[in-house]
Amino acid sequence: MTTRRDALKLSGLALGAGLTLPYLSRTARAQGSDVAALMQPGPLGDVWLGPADAKCTIIEYASMTCSHCAAFHRNTWPTLKERYIDTGKVRFTLREFPLDPLATAAFMLARCEGDSKYYPIVDLLFDQQPAWAFTPKPVDALEQMLRQAGYTKQTFEACLKDQKIYAGVNAVKQRGLDVFKVDSTPTFFINGERYTGEMTVEGMEKVIKPLIGA
Repeated sequence: MTTRRDALKLSGLALGAGLTLPYLSRTARAQGSDVAALMQPGPLGDVWLGPADAKCTIIEYASMTCSHCAAFHRNTWPTLKERYIDTGKVRFTLREFPLDPLATAAFMLARCEGDSKYYPIVDLLFDQQPAWAFTPKPVDALEQMLRQAGYTKQTFEACLKDQKIYAGVNAVKQRGLDVFKVDSTPTFFINGERYTGEMTVEGMEKVIKPLIGA
């Protein structure tokens, strides 16, 4: 749980400028899902894994402090990646849908070091979620943990003050909320079809295999 001290610390960093989230057009609302609209990246761009011509595309909206998201990334993600993404059958991207300021900060830290560090940092934070997200001093725990990814105290604090990254993360969430009606995490769009809640490997395969002709 975030303490008052950590809440104030976060407000002085990621939330410090009191930015108004950029207004995003609501004219492209998707019922079910408009695949073309879904494929449009946010201001920070999508970090894709897998080939562009894969027959199956998975877009996940997740929060770094969501225990169901962490369970998916611990239990399902490694097998999904090995069987389908690394073999070129599926293309995947994770999009930010932070449910609280701490999750926003965690996503910012995953973004600040560039695309090549995005999934290594996301995997680290999901794998170790109890050690930072549910501690008395989560910001201090995050700082300590991110040293494994090469962060120093200075680069850590600079990242959380980066208003371009902050606005970009929140823009992805706002568009997911407004346009695609994402209201819980994790939410998956598999070739445009929406699935909510933590998915097992078996559950994913039931959807994926018909799409790839397996």
